[in-house]
Amino acid sequence: MPFYHSLGKIPPKRHTIFRKPDGTLYYEQLFGTIGFDGMSTNSYHHQRPTQVKEIQGSYSVAPEIAIKNNIKSYRLHGFNVNPEKDYLQSRKNVLTNSDVSIILSAPQESTSDYFYKNTDADELIFVHKGTGKFRSHLGNLDFKYGDYIVIPRGTIYKLDFDTKDNRLFIVESRRPIYTPKRYRNWFGQLLEHSPFCERDLRAPYELESNDEKGDFLIKVKKQDEIFDMIYATHPFDVIGYDGFNFPYAFSIHDFEPITGRVHQPPPVHQTFETDAFVVCSFVPRLYDYHPESIPAPYNHSNIDSDEVLYYVDGDFMSRNDIAAGHISLHPAGIPHGPHPGAVERSIGKTKTDELAVMVDTFKPLMVTKEAMKIADEDYYKSWLE
Repeated sequence: MPFYHSLGKIPPKRHTIFRKPDGTLYYEQLFGTIGFDGMSTNSYHHQRPTQVKEIQGSYSVAPEIAIKNNIKSYRLHGFNVNPEKDYLQSRKNVLTNSDVSIILSAPQESTSDYFYKNTDADELIFVHKGTGKFRSHLGNLDFKYGDYIVIPRGTIYKLDFDTKDNRLFIVESRRPIYTPKRYRNWFGQLLEHSPFCERDLRAPYELESNDEKGDFLIKVKKQDEIFDMIYATHPFDVIGYDGFNFPYAFSIHDFEPITGRVHQPPPVHQTFETDAFVVCSFVPRLYDYHPESIPAPYNHSNIDSDEVLYYVDGDFMSRNDIAAGHISLHPAGIPHGPHPGAVERSIGKTKTDELAVMVDTFKPLMVTKEAMKIADEDYYKSWLE
């Protein structure tokens, strides 16, 4: 994360003696990425964070591929994914490649009897429905409709939901997730023309700091398997930390749209990036103000990337028969654009209330068997007049 954050108690200097009130030592841990070259955080624990008592077994969560080499445009009915009580079981991988997986989740209950750690990927959770608290070993965040939660790989966390009606759109990234480089200066600060700034980013605000011994189940994801690992100490035992590597939240409602006299290309909506894909936020905004402008997007071919659009709310001007929770997949190299009549309908309109999340990948996405359960296989014909 390109800004510094400190929470709880830390010593004046790294790698030095830091004692508890009873004179014993707190235990330091470096939590970092890309070897020792990426973002990192130094955390201080009541107990050694290394005490594994037992590994009880594992099971695969690798996606089952239905279409490996896809050339077809699809619409997925995301809200047709059935709710499940357990958070991990509710996660349905619908689109995937070696860099990124796109997951739909409708959990009904909080993660009460285990902790979760994804060592394969950073996670970006978009909250479409539900409120609650994200709890982690690096502190807690409240979440609500429209929030992105950015979770660095290796973060140990739980999700506490206030209700049973929850819908999450999850992006798993094998590459670290950053804010867009073109919106940052060489120090990492977000620039004046950025559509959001550090004030909009919500860092963890409280630590639980449990000093407990016992049997604590952490479900660890590694190479598409979940391992049940029993630790001897409570994983939320951090007394303090500082650094640049920690979970944070950002509301799509705080994204300030960039507009122009004529239609602006999708990169103006960019919110997050990796070297393998980007994430964009489409939010309510004024349309183009050239007197001859066509507000609807022009037909285009993304020769080098697949385009995934997750529809959140509002009126989707460029598509026919699109509703909240739908996902459109437009594969690389195949032209797509407004449905018949959309261009004409858009002329003279002054604003849009649409809300959507877009993921553009630089490698082709494979379609999973879970996706085919909720797929509209005739969507690719929807441009016929």
